[in-house]
Amino acid sequence: MTRQLLALVGIDNERLALEWVSSAEGGRFAEVVTSFTQKVKDLGMSPLRKAA
Repeated sequence: MTRQLLALVGIDNERLALEWVSSAEGGRFAEVVTSFTQKVKDLGMSPLRKAA
């Protein structure tokens, strides 16, 4: 449902990620955040920012 809402406002669903990480998985959390941050950087500027 969240992906559908993002599409309605013009945001690519690639800008949304959901990962379950235990509080005991600090290393995995860092990997997930680093990977997603790089993915968003690769996607470029938000389309909402261009419209503003």
